[in-house]
Amino acid sequence: MKRIAVDLAKSVYQVAESVRSGQVVQRKRLNREAFRRYIQEQAEPVEWVMEACGTAHYWGRVAQALGHQVRLLHPRYVRPYRRRNKTDRNDCDAMLEAARCTDIHPVPVKSHGQQQLQQLHRLRETWKKSRTQRINLLRGLLREAGIEAPASTAAFIRAASERVDQPELAPLSRLLHIVLTEINLYEQCMAECEQQLKRWHADDDIVRKLDEVSGIGLLTASALTAAVGRPERFASGRQLSAWLGMTPREFSSGERRKLGHISRQGNVYVRTLLIHGSRAALLAAQRCQARTPEKADAAATLGRGNGGAHRPQQGCGSPGQQTGADLLGRVVP
Repeated sequence: MKRIAVDLAKSVYQVAESVRSGQVVQRKRLNREAFRRYIQEQAEPVEWVMEACGTAHYWGRVAQALGHQVRLLHPRYVRPYRRRNKTDRNDCDAMLEAARCTDIHPVPVKSHGQQQLQQLHRLRETWKKSRTQRINLLRGLLREAGIEAPASTAAFIRAASERVDQPELAPLSRLLHIVLTEINLYEQCMAECEQQLKRWHADDDIVRKLDEVSGIGLLTASALTAAVGRPERFASGRQLSAWLGMTPREFSSGERRKLGHISRQGNVYVRTLLIHGSRAALLAAQRCQARTPEKADAAATLGRGNGGAHRPQQGCGSPGQQTGADLLGRVVP
């Protein structure tokens, strides 16, 4: 099967064709429309090799729809095969060299639905960062005028809308109202993204199943579905953990084996959601486990002796809620 390496770009596409022996027999430099025609003109199935970068999944779906094979390679694994200077031609040669290495795992081509789900998360994160920037800007301006505001986001927005009209901020009040309007707009955009994710949650069986796991909510379930795609490509849960960068980095030599901190390689966003969700679930489980009948009686006795200052918290183990043992059983194997 003929193998074609493509160096993707915004408007110029460098192409290198190679035969089974690995020798490059033809090179081309095409624009976007010419590259689309070039894919359609291939009479026999071809293996397309591309770096997993912008538009790679789109062109991968285009080639797969025409019966071709697509192999997306992570740029980190292509870089060691590039010789001398970084040019489009050398990038294509490096991709052809890396494609011959069977130990390099390709990046699976994402479906259109997966990409839409991932883009929803990226839009929400972008608006969240922009909202945080505006809040920090407004908080700093208020502090410079000697005006303090609450720490939480919702309380800060309510307080800031009342305090931007104070005399100390009179020259800036109109501009500060514009900043407040931007913050409210980002809040609405994030809420719309979450509504879209909820509708996706109702229609996707995998997202609903993931949502049943303690410590995994709507955001984590949908982000994990968008990132992983087909979970059966992993032989075990350990492989998935390693793919997410949640397994220890190994520094071993000879008979000496040393494990360090987690590798932190892979999808940062999904790993962050999983770690925060797991931490929250474990803290909730520890609080529930700490409320055994003996400790609850002791806390109640102490509370009566101190005028009710220490009272056992309610809610854990009540009807319809999970106990600490249930939570630990679902989070910790």
